[in-house]
Amino acid sequence: MHVGIDATSWDNERGFGRFTRSLVSALAARDNGFRYTLLFDRAPERPVPEGVEVTIAGARRSMSEASSGTKARGGADMFTLSRAAKELGADLFFFPAHYSFYPIFSRVPKLVCIHDTIPERFPDLIFPTKRNFMLWQVKTRLALFQARRVLTVSDASANDISNILKVPRDRIDVTTEGPFEAFGLIEDEARIAATRARHDIADGDRLLVYVGGFNRHKNVLRLIEAMPEILAACPEARLAIVGRITGDRFWDNVEELTAGAARDARASGRISFTGEIDDGELAELLAGAEALVLPSLWEGFGLPAVEAMACGTPVLASDRGSLPEVVGDGGLLFDPRQTEDIAQSAIRLLSEPELQSELRRNALARAKMFTWDRSAELVESAFRRTVSPT
Repeated sequence: MHVGIDATSWDNERGFGRFTRSLVSALAARDNGFRYTLLFDRAPERPVPEGVEVTIAGARRSMSEASSGTKARGGADMFTLSRAAKELGADLFFFPAHYSFYPIFSRVPKLVCIHDTIPERFPDLIFPTKRNFMLWQVKTRLALFQARRVLTVSDASANDISNILKVPRDRIDVTTEGPFEAFGLIEDEARIAATRARHDIADGDRLLVYVGGFNRHKNVLRLIEAMPEILAACPEARLAIVGRITGDRFWDNVEELTAGAARDARASGRISFTGEIDDGELAELLAGAEALVLPSLWEGFGLPAVEAMACGTPVLASDRGSLPEVVGDGGLLFDPRQTEDIAQSAIRLLSEPELQSELRRNALARAKMFTWDRSAELVESAFRRTVSPT
């Protein structure tokens, strides 16, 4: 089976790009009778797996440029990509994220991955204007109209797609995600200590880590507001917030977060923004942490949770969306809208050594359930159902 794959998000360092790169690499490694062609808007900067074919459409503006939110991919570029996709002559065309969807005017069966329905749940937190939301709705409806089947990354997202977007459940396939190679149990204490020292984290600091974006639905401000209560019970607690702080992502709230961190004199010295760090350094930071904290109002999957658990680090997570499904017994859940609930979950973890040891063991075991090979296996089944639905 010849599968064409939209690769316009390939160089994006955010979740969609990482998902696409990891999944394609796992698919290519399986060698199960599939032939893959990646369709790029521009020549890729990141390497492509051996044996995977590449076609470059030659669009004027890349998807990476458009993803900043300050620019948009024009109609001419979408037409260029549409024509190139049609000319591949593939048996199936796959969009790893409907974020980068463009219509293809051919009879080729299409499988579209919708990772979550967060834009539909929280439009006021996701889009700066109603026009942005309206355009998103148009693209989503067009993607659903053209898709023979829909792929997603968790049962929670599948239920949302069915209930909110009104896609019949039997048209939805579910895959999973997995940690990247850098994330695993690290027993080299010197490596961990060196990484903590680079970020001015003292030996006695009990580290909580947030990893991810800074859009408003990520709810990081609520976590920052919980720190004074956490510090009152555990003065050695420290929060490291990992992610891009340049403020050039689509409608993020970095300025609001930095102002919130500075608001409380006691907490301000115990909260730091690391900026972006590479996977190896992040794994070392997580390995030296008491817990990863994910206060998001909703997630479609929650890959940082799997990455942390692979390092043996428990997860304190929101009880919404896919996070309970992913975290399981590898952490504690809280109500993300209640600052006190966030604080109490952290205080409980920090004050009960036996509980933390149990959660560390559970986290390591649970992380083994999530692999990219398993993801590829499930996606191959979705390919077959899309081409031969009966």
